[in-house]
Parts: sequence; structure tokens; C-alpha cells
Amino acid sequence: MTTGAMRATGQAVRGAELKAMLQAALENLRRHREEVNALNVFPVPDGDTGANMVLTMQAAWKAIEGREQDHAGEIMRAAAHGAIRGARGNSGVILSQIVRGMAEAVGGTPALDADAWARAFRQGQRVAYHGVMQPVEGTILTIIQVIAEASEHAAALSDDIGFLLITSLNKARDALAQTPDLLPILKEAGVVDAGGAGLVYLLEGMTYAVTGEALPAVAPPPTVQPHLESLPDEWGYDIQFLVLDAASDEETIRRELIALGGESIVVGRTGRVAKVHVHGEEPGRFLTYGASLGPLDDIVVENMTLQTLRRKGVELEGITAPARSPGEEALCIPVVAVTPGEGFAQVFRSLGACQIVAGGQTMNPSAEAILQAIESISESEAIVLPNNKNILMAARQAAELSEKRVFVVESRTLPQGVAAMFAYRPQSRAEENADLMRQALADVRTIEVTRAVRQAAIHGVHV
Repeated sequence: MTTGAMRATGQAVRGAELKAMLQAALENLRRHREEVNALNVFPVPDGDTGANMVLTMQAAWKAIEGREQDHAGEIMRAAAHGAIRGARGNSGVILSQIVRGMAEAVGGTPALDADAWARAFRQGQRVAYHGVMQPVEGTILTIIQVIAEASEHAAALSDDIGFLLITSLNKARDALAQTPDLLPILKEAGVVDAGGAGLVYLLEGMTYAVTGEALPAVAPPPTVQPHLESLPDEWGYDIQFLVLDAASDEETIRRELIALGGESIVVGRTGRVAKVHVHGEEPGRFLTYGASLGPLDDIVVENMTLQTLRRKGVELEGITAPARSPGEEALCIPVVAVTPGEGFAQVFRSLGACQIVAGGQTMNPSAEAILQAIESISESEAIVLPNNKNILMAARQAAELSEKRVFVVESRTLPQGVAAMFAYRPQSRAEENADLMRQALADVRTIEVTRAVRQAAIHGVHV
């Protein structure tokens, strides 16, 4: 491998060159996304590590794409801000913390020489480890640790940035190959760590941007057959959100999430914005806690149990999800939810709802629209969540018109509908689930604020 394609030997990286390196890193990870997805068996085999890391780096790239300044530290800071706000999944949040740490180390540095890169990788490693409540070796954390050590060693020998990156990349590849020796579930599945592989591909893209050589060809994704008996019976929910203007520090947030029963906790922040990733059985309690810290944004709730059922024919609590051929309807729960926009539609889909009907306060759907959604569900029973009191009658009428056995759970607000979804139990019949979901409605109090269309006096109050 030769160096010096982007600069003379030893010349520091400035803003434009750093952008080119980060763009190459993203493009290389995109090329290997499906491969990284296929490697994903830890902490849960949900097959989305590659996608989550790509989305995180896309957010970092979007934050710097239009910037013209040549100050490398400012570019790195902007990339970190974008990565933290756009982080997805456990691997994405850890990746965002690596970028954040790198920005902390070199944010004030206009041009990054070999020593600056070594400092950046080391601080990226420190922040990433600090952001995880229980660091596990054999993961992306191990790879960034090796990169930090290799870059420090290389910087002590030479001021050549190409030499530093090549040395770090080779060491990272070796460490990735050894991850199955550190994490038994990887050895059982016959794979290396997915997050670690993603980080290696990011570093590979940066390195080849510096050397100017063509990236290696992409190998077909591996066929992975993990030992299903080693997987837990239930994985609960993956909950992610941003807290804007967060009132607590990272350590306090982690402690509180543990007290609430959270696992796989990763917390990071940039300025006053905190990114939270946690696995748990009751998403509502984590979102409520998050809201107590400050305004929430970019909320993602994913049902990991259903994700696993979609991906494999895993028998779970009496339910067997048959393996699907390409193009078949995705496994979901027989719920029709009425939502006013794509944001809430994504929330209900992530919780497993089979069908979404567009509707809300000023756009009440017809009984026919709800009926069509009911009929499109393959099962003989269905549950409808109107999520608005003005839609209750149309939902009931659709239920009467359907030949299926349909239960209308009288959710009058979107928060009630979300609470009802949390109460759903896959092993129960629709009628029993409808009862459980109705019970959940009673625990929800909703307050809505809207702008009046005209001045009026209501109960003596002028609005």
C-alpha cells in the first residue's frame, strides 16, 4: 500500500480532506451493509447493525455535507453533533460516542496531524467505553481500543498519516478476527462481531481515501445459522430517544435507567442534547422518565421479540412464526391503528400494528377505509384502535360490516393507543388482548394543546 494520494507525507488533514475521508467511510460501510447485518447476533440477532451504523453515519455526513470551512476540528464537531442526533440502535449510539470523543480531542485543531489522529482515536475509545454501562469485550468497543493503541504506536514512530491509518486498519482487522474468542455467542454462530466489522469498514474507507487505492471487492454476505437454543425467550423493546435540553448528566441517566429495569444502556450527549438507547419490557416507563428530563424528540420504539419472529421461525411463548419467502406479508399483530401522520404511523408499526389508516382530529377516515384495513389482515380476528373519539363510530361500523371477529378498543387519544399496544400479549387471543388493552387505557391521561381557530369564551375562559 502506498501513501500520499491526498497529501504529502506527514502533512496534516484539513477540513476538505476530512470530509472526503468521512464520505469514503460512509460509502464503504454502505457497500458492506448487508454483510454487517448478516453478522448481527449480539446483543440480539435482529439483523440491523449495518443499517443502524449507516443511518448514524449518514446523519454525521448530512451535518457536514454543506460546510465549506477548512477547519478540520469544526468539521469533526459538526459530524459528532449529527451522529449523536441521528444515532440508531445500540451500535449506532456507540459509534456516535466514538465520533463525539474524537471531536472532543481535536475540535479546536484546524489541521489533524498524526498525533492529533492518535489523540482522537484514544478519546473516542474513552467516551465509547464510558457511554456503555456494562462494556463487553469482543464488540465494537474492543476494535476501537485496538485502533487507539495502534494509532498511538504509529504516531510515535512516524508523522505519516497514511502509515498511521494502515497500521491501525491492519490491527483492527486482526482484532476483529479474534472477537469470537472473546464472545462465546459469536463463536457459536460462526461469525465475527457485527459492530466491530462496521467500524473496520469505516476505517477502511478513510484509509483508502488517503492512499488513493481502490477499495476491495465486496464479498457476498455470510450465511449465518445461530444456535436458537442459546437465544433468550423474549427480548422486549428497543427504546431510543433524544432529550433536548437534558437536565441530568449521563451517569445519572444511566443509573435511573438501570433502576427502571433497563439493559443494553448507552447514553451520550452533545451539548444539552442527550441520546438514550435502552432495552426494556415496558417502554412507557422509560419514555416517561425521559420526558421528565426535558423535551423528547426522535422517539423510536421497536418490538425486538416480533423482529426475531419475522426473521426466523422461532417458537416463542406458544407462537410459531413460519419462515417467510421474499415478498410475503411481514409478521405483525392483527391491529389496525388510526394515526394522523407518518411519525405516529412509524411508532405503531414499530410496535407491531399490521395496518395503519390515515386519520385524526381534522381528517376522520371513513368506515370503508377502516374496513379495508381490517380485511387486508390475514387473520380471522382483528383489533381496531381509533385513537380519536370522533373516529369511534366509524370504527364500530367497520367492525359490524366485517366478516371477521373485530374488537374495537376505544382509544380516544394517541397516547392511549400507544399504551394499548404495550399491553398486547402475543400468546393471547384477540378478545383477551382487547380486554388487556382497554385496561391500559384507564392508566393514561392526555393533555393536548392547540391553536384556536377563532376567539371564544368557554366556561368563562377567553381563548
